[in-house]
Amino acid sequence: MVKENKVALSANAKKEKRQNILHKSLGLSFIWIFLILMYVPVLVLIVSSFTNTKVIGTWDGFSWQLYADLFHDEEILTALGNTIIIAVVSAIISTILGTCGAIGVFYSSKKWTRNLVENVTQIPVVNAEIVIALSLVVMFVFAGTYVFAGANLFSFWTLLIGHIILSLPFVYLNVKPKLIQMDPALYEAALDLGCTQSQALMKATMPEILPGIASGFLLSITLSLDDFIVTAFTRGSGLLSGDKTIETLSTLVQAKIKKGPVPPAMRALTTLIFVFVLLVVIIITIYRNVKAKQAKARKGREGK
Repeated sequence: MVKENKVALSANAKKEKRQNILHKSLGLSFIWIFLILMYVPVLVLIVSSFTNTKVIGTWDGFSWQLYADLFHDEEILTALGNTIIIAVVSAIISTILGTCGAIGVFYSSKKWTRNLVENVTQIPVVNAEIVIALSLVVMFVFAGTYVFAGANLFSFWTLLIGHIILSLPFVYLNVKPKLIQMDPALYEAALDLGCTQSQALMKATMPEILPGIASGFLLSITLSLDDFIVTAFTRGSGLLSGDKTIETLSTLVQAKIKKGPVPPAMRALTTLIFVFVLLVVIIITIYRNVKAKQAKARKGREGK
């Protein structure tokens, strides 16, 4: 009986091992298929940026011509400048407002206020972007017709408001979990030690929620850079475009697709953007690993 039980246990263990190997193999296969489908087009685009052809997929010899054309294409550079200015300005404002809102709601003593703000903040996140864009258009047209006596309000400012509304909820949702994870005694201890409320906020609370603020800021920039619908509905004249309608990278590509193929110089620009983002991710990863090692070493010294 003992031998039979051992044989049965051994057979079950082998069966479980085979199932685990099968599950891991299937999981890894799905991951690799997903990565291939996601990154192969990007790699094709990068390779195509080093040849001077109008059609992606054809090779006419290695060349830096598209990168030279990029820095002489005023239309693309104007759209790039507009995109960066809007993304940075809207991200800064969204981060400030979202952080202040999250802190205010977190320390609010009224439960109904917290619930109301949290529910209202989540609406733009789950709502369709086209609904947000159309709502903003209706609001600006109404204000221009009835409040400002027929003025055309569409400009850089309406576009900026649209991007802030798009990014603000995501900043709030990034900062809020950090406030929940924070030890509430830190703020109270700072007050007990003689800090004013502002000093306690800056010296005790802000360092604890800084990762959430940074994540919200980066996410705001990403959303702004990637946005097309809100930009297309709320833009007007201004910024580097002067008296013309503001063009961002997304609206420029859409306008070019209507008339024909995308300018070959855009392949060089997308390659530079991809390399820049990759470098940022690598630097952040290295920084976090160094900080984690330093914290681990510090704990080890304190333990001794």
